[in-house]
Amino acid sequence: MPSLETRYMNLNLKNPIIVASSGLTNSVDKILACEDAGAGAVVIKSLFEEVLAKDDWGLTEAAPYHPEAHDYLNAEIQLQYGPNDYCDLISKAKSKVKIPVIASINCISAKWWAEFALKVENAGADALELNIFSIPTNPQEESATREKVYYDVLESVKAKIKIPIAMKIGRNFTSLPYLLAQLDKRGLDGVVMFNRFTEPDIDIHNLKMRTTFSFSSQEEIHTLLRWIALVSPDISSDISATTGIHTAEGIIKLLLAGASTVQLASVLYQKGLTVIKEMAKEITQWMTTYHLERIEDFKGQVGFSPEYDPEVYLRAQFMEKIRGIE
Repeated sequence: MPSLETRYMNLNLKNPIIVASSGLTNSVDKILACEDAGAGAVVIKSLFEEVLAKDDWGLTEAAPYHPEAHDYLNAEIQLQYGPNDYCDLISKAKSKVKIPVIASINCISAKWWAEFALKVENAGADALELNIFSIPTNPQEESATREKVYYDVLESVKAKIKIPIAMKIGRNFTSLPYLLAQLDKRGLDGVVMFNRFTEPDIDIHNLKMRTTFSFSSQEEIHTLLRWIALVSPDISSDISATTGIHTAEGIIKLLLAGASTVQLASVLYQKGLTVIKEMAKEITQWMTTYHLERIEDFKGQVGFSPEYDPEVYLRAQFMEKIRGIE
């Protein structure tokens, strides 16, 4: 029978399906449920930078915020677990489960994370995922300045800990391949593509801006396929795909494109954790059909070939598809 065992950031996983950082992984009981459901690993729900910054938040860090935003942030912080609680959760989870437990930090700067990352490592986390939420808002700021935040965060944390580090990123960069190449040079072990942010909305009756968040849709997987196929041949960092993954077929496609693992959340909220074993079974059946023994036998087999210019290749595909519907 084919084996679904794989490696991600030098961690051994029984299969490539990871439960993403979410409310599904914010307690020991829920992490146990993920393991029982067949997950290969879990990413614990993120600890937010604002929690570590709370003591300073009323001082310099609060300066750019309107008082109402400041009050809102402080109220939200009270709903998050604190740093000590987070480390306790890691320790307790590690004592209960056999699958890898990956910690997650949602950050916007390099100020607090290096020291706390060491506490996460000492608590027993198998790896650390840095979930960077950094939106450019200053028209005078060059893109290179914004990207430097990613390099600074990685370098400061890398200097403190020995466990593998992944970085969860969005897709809106001037040159995503360049950014990933630079992170790769700085020793990034894994990259999670792509982060799913809250999006803006407008209340047309009260004339106020608000935020909204929705589950992913299956159509979003196509953006993942493009970028993973494009960048995977040129970086040594393992790729974990997330957003828009709702079927076993989608997982197979992403592995073929060059991903090492996938991270699921939306489909688990919608269909329940039982879908993990169903997906694993379907992947095994597909591998059996095509006489594949290991994931390594087909991983990255449908990525972009280095012998082609990706821009020419993509442009030709675009022109061909457009002609087909005219």
